[in-house]
Amino acid sequence: MAYLGEDIKKLGFGLMRLPANGGVIDVEQVKVMVDKFLEAGFTYFDTAWAYGGSEDAIRQALVERYPREKFQLATKNAAWINCKTREEAVAQFDTSLMQTGAGYFDFYLLHNLGESRTKFFDDYDMWSFVQEKKKEGLIKHIGFSFHSTPEELEEILNKHPEMEFVQLQINYGDWEYPAIQSRKCYEVARKHGKSVVIMEPVKGGMLANPPKSVQDIFKKANPEASCASWAIRFAADLDGIITVLSGMSNVEQMEDNLSYMKHFTKLSENEKKTLEEARKELSSIPLIPCTTCNYCAKVCPNEIGISGSFTAMNYLTLYGDKTAAKGQEGWLVGGHGKKSASECVKCGKCEEVCPQHIKIRDELEKVSAAL
Repeated sequence: MAYLGEDIKKLGFGLMRLPANGGVIDVEQVKVMVDKFLEAGFTYFDTAWAYGGSEDAIRQALVERYPREKFQLATKNAAWINCKTREEAVAQFDTSLMQTGAGYFDFYLLHNLGESRTKFFDDYDMWSFVQEKKKEGLIKHIGFSFHSTPEELEEILNKHPEMEFVQLQINYGDWEYPAIQSRKCYEVARKHGKSVVIMEPVKGGMLANPPKSVQDIFKKANPEASCASWAIRFAADLDGIITVLSGMSNVEQMEDNLSYMKHFTKLSENEKKTLEEARKELSSIPLIPCTTCNYCAKVCPNEIGISGSFTAMNYLTLYGDKTAAKGQEGWLVGGHGKKSASECVKCGKCEEVCPQHIKIRDELEKVSAAL
C-alpha cells in the first residue's frame, strides 16, 4: 500500500523539547541541530501552536536560513486550549503562520484528539476549516494527532475520511500496553488507508533509560547500540510511516539519532526477537493491572482520577522517574478535572465494579504516598 510521505526519510525533528537556558529556548544551539539534521538528509520538522516559543525558534533556526523547498514543516491547532469561539480557534492558524514565517504548512494537524477534546474540533467545525486552507494552498496535507482508544479512532476516521494522516503514540513499551494500545491504534489507521506519523517513540525519553533488566537484553544483543536507537528503529520499521518524531533536546541526542537513522535499514529477524524479548520483560514488571475501562470512575462519589493515578504509578514503577510520573498524574488526573488519590474516602464502591478485581483503595494509598 502506498502512503503519504513515502519519499521522506524516516526521522523527524520534534520541536517540543528544544534546548533552553533559564526557560528561554537556546536558538543558537537549535541552529546547530537544524544544520546537522538537514546535512544528514532529513527534512521533517514538527512544532505546534501550543509549544511555547517553538514556532518562533524554528523560524529563526530554519525558515529564515534555508530555502522553503528544502524542508517540510508541520504544526498543530489546539482548539481545546482557551478557545470559547470558532474565531479564537481558527486564529491559531494565522498565529502559527506569523510565528513560523513559513508561508504555508506541509502538514497541519488538529492537535491531541480524543476524549473530551474532540468535541471542540466538532463544535468549531475545524474539519471544514483545514479543508478550506488546503484548497487555498496554505496547507499541503491535513491530519490529526490522537491520544485515546482504538474504538474512538475508528469513529473519527469513519466520520472524516478526508483526513490524510494520523499522528500516534507508538513505541515498543506501549505496543500492547492496555492504557495506550499502540498496536491497535496503528492497525485502525492503516485499515483506513491512513499514513502514520509516530510520536513518543522513546516515550518521552523513558525508553532511552529503561529498567536495567531491559537494558541488559539490548546490551547483550548489541553492546554498541543505545537503548534509544532500539526504540526509534522499532517505530521506523513499521509500514506506512511518514516519519518517526524524536524530541531532541541537545546536539548529543541529535548526533546519536543521526548515527543510526542516516542509513536506516529494516530490522533483522534477530533484532525483532530482541525487541519482543525487551517488550515482554518490560511488561513482566509488576504493575497495577488497570485497563482504564473507568467503570470505577462512573461510581466514585468523590470523582477521584483512579485510572490516571494508576497509570502514573505504573510509570514510576517502570522507569523510576518521579518527575515524569507526577507529570502524568497532573495531566491524567488534575488535567481531566479529577481529584487526587489522597482524597479517596474509601467507600469501596469502585472495587465492587472493577473487572480486574484491583484492591483500588489500597493502591490509591500507595499512589498518595509515592506521588
